Order: sequence, then structure tokens, then C-alpha cells
Amino acid sequence: MTNENTLSKLNDMRMTAMAETYMDQLRNPQYQDLSFEDRFSLLVDREWSRRQNNKLDRLMKNAGFRDTQASIEGIEYHADRKLDKTQILRLATGNYIKEKHNIIVKGASGNGKTYLGCAFGIAACRQFYHVQYTRLPDLLDELAIARGEGTYRKVMKKYTKQDLLILDEWLLTSLKDSEARDLLEIVESRHQNGSTIFCSQFDPRGWHEKIGEGTLADAILDRIVHDSYSILIDGHQSMRERHGIAHQ
Repeated sequence: MTNENTLSKLNDMRMTAMAETYMDQLRNPQYQDLSFEDRFSLLVDREWSRRQNNKLDRLMKNAGFRDTQASIEGIEYHADRKLDKTQILRLATGNYIKEKHNIIVKGASGNGKTYLGCAFGIAACRQFYHVQYTRLPDLLDELAIARGEGTYRKVMKKYTKQDLLILDEWLLTSLKDSEARDLLEIVESRHQNGSTIFCSQFDPRGWHEKIGEGTLADAILDRIVHDSYSILIDGHQSMRERHGIAHQ
């Protein structure tokens, strides 16, 4: 009866992994040779591991990664891509997030910017940072709709509170003045408070024209360019071409 009460209480407290391990210990006589401290340590370790795994699953799901299979280990360092492996491995440690710095990933369409951005994001989730991935066009559309529905502040908070925000397809098209103002608010709110990864086909020298309004462009660029690590992904072949059907 005592064992049943203990199991019931553990399950009521949602300590299901501890309850399962406790049942294993009751059923397996080999555990009787262990000290109380060792047996209790096994219970705690199993519960802790389950909760850590559940937390990681939630972070990954909430991040909304476009490529959930991306990984730092899976990055391909072909000579023509000119990727600096030392730099990428150093950034993957997450120190840039602790220091509130950014990353600018530049490269032509299909060269793997999204993969690299998601790989950094997944590495950050594994370190239990809160991450959000989105395409810039989707973000701007979401903010425009939220403004009309009266939920603008709520949606804006979603993108400003994250430890790491990944903005894919950054400045793929020119902005409207209202979009530039939205972008400035996000960049300003995150400046020295969070980290952002910008995935763009264009060098920052071309961003000013894409943003449009001169004062807003100056303010946005000033808060990004001087506080960002830069990664250029080159390549004679796009990653889509390397992994296309013709090469399988």
C-alpha cells in the first residue's frame, strides 16, 4: 500500500519518469544491492533527463524552424563555399547570444543560408535558449494584420522577447515606410537585449536602398552592422543543385 501511495503521489505531481524508475527498482531485485543514495540518484536523474528532453521538444516546436533537420554537424564545407569552420564552431557555442551580438549570413539564393540559420537556432535550443524563426515577409504581414486587429503589441512582444530571432529572406524586396518603422521597432527593442540572425542575399551595403527612408535606414543599419558577425556563403553550385535529383 505504501508503494502504491508513493507511485500515486509521484504521478499526481507529474513526476512520471521518477514513478517509472521507482517501479523498475521495485521489480528488479538487483537494485536492492544499491545504497539508498544511489537509488535515489537514479530516480532524480531519470526525472531530470525526461524534463530536459521535454523542454527541448517545446523549444524546438515553438521556434518554428523551416528546416528541423539542420545541424552544425551537418554543414558541408566544400572548398568553393569558403566557410570558416572555426568561426562557425565558435559561434555554435552560443557565446554571441550571451553577449547579445548578431550574425549576418550572406549568400546567393540556394546557397544554404536557411540551413545555416536553422542550424545555429537548433544549437541555441539545445542550450535552452528561446528561439524564433520567421521569414521577414511573413513577419511584416503578421504585424500589418495585427495592427488592424488590435493585437500589434502582443505580436511585437513575441518577436522582441526571444533570446534569438532568426529573420530569413531579409530585405528580399524593398520596404514600405510602415514596414521600415516596424522593423526599426524590432531592431531597437532587441539591440543589446537579444541576438538576431539575418539571412540575406544582399550585402549590408545594399540594405539602405531596400529599406528606403533615409533616417529609418540609418537607424536600422546602425543597430545591426556594427554589432554583428558576418558569414559569407559562396559556391559555384547552389546546395539545391548539389542535392538535386540529377546528383542522386
